[in-house]
Amino acid sequence: MEKATFAGGCFWCMVKPFVEWDGIHKVTSGYMGGHIENPTYEQVKKGDTGHLEVVQIEFDPSIFPYDKLLEIYWMQIDPTDDGGQFHDRGESYKTAIFVHSEEQRVLAEQSKEQLSLSGRFKKPIVTPILEAKTFYEAEEYHQDFYKKDPDYYKEDREKSGRDEFISSHWK
Repeated sequence: MEKATFAGGCFWCMVKPFVEWDGIHKVTSGYMGGHIENPTYEQVKKGDTGHLEVVQIEFDPSIFPYDKLLEIYWMQIDPTDDGGQFHDRGESYKTAIFVHSEEQRVLAEQSKEQLSLSGRFKKPIVTPILEAKTFYEAEEYHQDFYKKDPDYYKEDREKSGRDEFISSHWK
């Protein structure tokens, strides 16, 4: 089993795209990259802890390889926005790929370069590739939120502009 960690704005919207594939064993919402231990959602949301909202994915690379996770990741975000994602603005909602190994770093850098050269986006790709740090699991009510409160999840996702962006850039 390996881990992959991605920041893509609101972690509620980042779970469902990964969770239903063979080889994906667990997707956990949480926080990474900050300077305080055991941050709470309220602390992270304020934007002064340095943490990003992330999903940490436990996967079997022999069934679902890391490069496939990267493909899914890029299609969930606006990689040209360094101020947050869609209607979620601020430090904690920025994008990042947190790598857990040198192999992941190489694959992430290659996929970022391929996306940059593809011409899909007019602005530069600004999503950083960073060393994985301590992962802090988010509070229980954030885990699998799309299942716990499907109506609110759907409403929030529709308001965000994420789906409209995805469909206009990934036809």
